[in-house]
Amino acid sequence: MNATSEHTERFKELLEEIYTEVNLLKKQLKESKREQLNLIKKIEEERGKQTDIFSAISESERLAMRQQIKSMIHKIDRHLEGN
Repeated sequence: MNATSEHTERFKELLEEIYTEVNLLKKQLKESKREQLNLIKKIEEERGKQTDIFSAISESERLAMRQQIKSMIHKIDRHLEGN
């Protein structure tokens, strides 16, 4: 075999390896995208279940909490004015 045909054969082998690797990477990308979609779906489901602290308590509890906070702020203000 001459040098040119040896190089041609080696080139074909390397090209086949590249095609194989590219196909493997395409499969991995497809699987990753599928997994990403599943994770996004799970996040959306969990987000739908979430509530903030204020929607989890009743109006009367909110008003009581607001009054407690106002009372604490007033005490802090009096303390700061005293110093």
